[in-house]
Amino acid sequence: MLLPLLAFTFGSLIVAAAAIALMPSRAVAIDRRLEELTAGREVETEAKPRRQSLIAFFKRVGEKAPKSPKEMGSLRLRLVQAGYRRDEALTIFFGIRVMAALALFVFLSTSIIARPNLLMALAGLGAGYVLPGMALARMAKRRAHRIRLALADALDLLVVSVEAGLGLDQAMSRVGSELAFAYPELSDELRLVNLELRAGKARGEALRNLADRTGVDDLSSLVTMLIQTDKFGTSVAQSLRVYSETLRTKRRQRAEEAAAKTGVKMVFPLVFCIFPAIWVVTIGPAAIRFVTVLFPIIDAM
Repeated sequence: MLLPLLAFTFGSLIVAAAAIALMPSRAVAIDRRLEELTAGREVETEAKPRRQSLIAFFKRVGEKAPKSPKEMGSLRLRLVQAGYRRDEALTIFFGIRVMAALALFVFLSTSIIARPNLLMALAGLGAGYVLPGMALARMAKRRAHRIRLALADALDLLVVSVEAGLGLDQAMSRVGSELAFAYPELSDELRLVNLELRAGKARGEALRNLADRTGVDDLSSLVTMLIQTDKFGTSVAQSLRVYSETLRTKRRQRAEEAAAKTGVKMVFPLVFCIFPAIWVVTIGPAAIRFVTVLFPIIDAM
């Protein structure tokens, strides 16, 4: 019994000595970590001028691109709903749209993938003009979905803050700071509301701007409820608690609706992807056997 114990102890000492010998010193580890950090910063500093030059190029193109006054208002609102609030965002978007249309036109009008075709090139020109708008709408929809998912937790925190004695403005500011890590989109919107209130805007106008910037129907209903509560002088905490329960019910109903749609959505992959493979596996050997047996009989006849 003593011999295996001594062997185990001796092996453990050898492994520990080898680990200590191969372990880098503290100074070497610190130098290696500093090299990694400086290398990452060098990559960021190299990528940032390229990005800035590309944005400047799109901005120059967008300034010279023709613009429709009827379209600019809806596009600016869509950019704000997607999270792009800079003044030059609309000009950059027009530059991206023009360059995408020209790139697809040049790509389809040359013999890179097929014979040049003017009709395909014109279709690519139209697609390049439309696709950036579709991508922007998709980004705005995803951001609105993230804000919608964050609204229930934000309402719970808002109810707790208001019932603890904070005013509505201070409660929204506190909720925005608390949700900065988990839900940055909603946190930014609440911070903008707080900044507008500090700048002197009325609470109703600031809340309406919040609903317009996000495009979320649940948030629009919440804004309407808060404006009516402020106008009629009812209890804010009680109204928020009732709306929070209503929002939880709506979220559960949306989840049940999505679960009910799953069966219908599974029909298309089943029919077009899984059923053909099953037919090949089950009917394929019988069909091969049928052909090998029937064709000699037909030839003999």
